[in-house]
Amino acid sequence: MKPFLLGFSAVLFLLVGCEPQIQPPAASEDATTAQASDYRMEEPKAHTADCQLTMGFDAWEPYQYVGVGNVVTGLDVEIVHAIAKSMECSVAMRQGTWVELLSALRDGEVDFVLGASMTDDRQQFAHFSDPYREEQFILYVRRYEGNLPYNNITEFVQAGRKLGIVNEYFYGDEITALYTNDDYHPQFVGAIISEMNMARLIDEEIDGFLEDSFVGASILRRKGLDQYIEPHGIRLESSQVYVMFSRASVDEAMVEKFNAGLAQIKASGVYQQIIEKYDH
Repeated sequence: MKPFLLGFSAVLFLLVGCEPQIQPPAASEDATTAQASDYRMEEPKAHTADCQLTMGFDAWEPYQYVGVGNVVTGLDVEIVHAIAKSMECSVAMRQGTWVELLSALRDGEVDFVLGASMTDDRQQFAHFSDPYREEQFILYVRRYEGNLPYNNITEFVQAGRKLGIVNEYFYGDEITALYTNDDYHPQFVGAIISEMNMARLIDEEIDGFLEDSFVGASILRRKGLDQYIEPHGIRLESSQVYVMFSRASVDEAMVEKFNAGLAQIKASGVYQQIIEKYDH
């Protein structure tokens, strides 16, 4: 059975490589220096010369991904698109892994990223918008082990189970405490993208992984992996997410302008229309 699982994993990665929304830049380019003009928003935007921003995005369907025609779209992207339109700003795109984007944001090579949690460390190099939505991570396990007898992640890890995470994601205080504990740290296995955790789970290299509930459901459905992987009953606490702006390239006045745009699309009903479009 193990050779089959390894073969299936290889097929999974080939499928991943065929998906435009998770393709990194070409090998000759570093993701943090790829041309911002490689991608575009859904529609042309009215903008002024003094309001041009570069958005870094980590393919994370259904929140942000590359769709047909090299168009960057998704729930978060549509929210930002609506805000940028109200601000009369142009937005260029740059794709990379989350780790690469954090480095680029710190250096001012990208102006903002989406779907960020606020931490003390990040506040040293970033401004944060007002919160614009909530997220919740849940535990995914192999389908035939769906009834594992654990009530929370602490019990899962204390039982010797290995847990897949995405590098540099913030999962909340419980996970941070476990990850920084020398007794449990070796049981955490980092990955650059969620699909890698899925392949490792199928290959029995890990016993579960954490993923946003919307993202996990979307990938499993798109890849046809829901016959192998399913959500466990363990859920982390919901948390608010923010747009994170580079202190090196964006001033507080621009962040305030963005917050005003967010308030405007909420008041007009545009925000709720976008949320309902993806809430199915």
